[in-house]
Amino acid sequence: MRYSLALLARAGRATRLRRPLNLENRMTFVEAENAPLRKNGAIKIHGPEAFEGMRRAGRLVAEALDLMNEHVAPGVTTEALDRLALEFGMDHGALPACLFYRGYTKTVCTSLNHVVCHGIPNDKPLREGDILNIDVTFVLDGWHGDSSRMYAVGAIPRRAERLIEVTHESLMRGLAVIRPGATTGDIGAAIQTFAEGERMSVVRDFCGHGIGRLFHDEPNILHYGRPGEGAPLKPGMFFTVEPMINLGRPHVKVLADGWTAVTRDRSLSAQFEHMVGVTEDGCEIFTLSPKGLHAPVFATA
Repeated sequence: MRYSLALLARAGRATRLRRPLNLENRMTFVEAENAPLRKNGAIKIHGPEAFEGMRRAGRLVAEALDLMNEHVAPGVTTEALDRLALEFGMDHGALPACLFYRGYTKTVCTSLNHVVCHGIPNDKPLREGDILNIDVTFVLDGWHGDSSRMYAVGAIPRRAERLIEVTHESLMRGLAVIRPGATTGDIGAAIQTFAEGERMSVVRDFCGHGIGRLFHDEPNILHYGRPGEGAPLKPGMFFTVEPMINLGRPHVKVLADGWTAVTRDRSLSAQFEHMVGVTEDGCEIFTLSPKGLHAPVFATA
């Protein structure tokens, strides 16, 4: 199916969804299905069937993020992008994990410029030179797929390009150390060492997390730390790695809406996120782009 923002929004006005959502009796989409699986402090180890479920969920999220490449542009609203993601997920048999999660009212998070994470989609048009993170989580056949990428809105300043490049490379360096016998601290140390070596800062207030049948599970994945510290990595562990890197200082604050986290010094912030499973000799990245669009691409001025 070819998706068009014309179906979903016109100059920032979101149209009605093609199918109405039944909002009755839904605390969150996740709670009803997975109530017996609540987080209990233990790190879960998964087998081959779980890996297959996570591949499907991760690929669907990656396809949704690929779709966003066609639509992020000056004049488009993040509300329209949110509706686009919702339609895409539902058309493919998935539920939006964020919708109604702890009271959140949107399908995706859209974090613009100095917003670090958890930005709420709205009807303000994007502008040339903006940078935008879109974070998508779907539940497909009971498995969560969770990933985010950065998008340049038209041509952006070189300092913003460099921030995005460093953030992506920080993520990939963190993923490169994942293998049985390594630790969560090894991941954080790899990210921190590279980012700070590029004279940027790592946000401490948010972290990656275990994932699978539950949206957020053990272990927490800090994006800073010391080699050899933290939980040992074992085959069958699933988690996200999602560093947030700032051009300025690492300090953040959460706005009055209870969700939107911004840099205190209003410096630009960027984030990339992949979801992985630890294998016998490394890790499998479940959320790579089928079109090869997961690495930064910039328009020429």
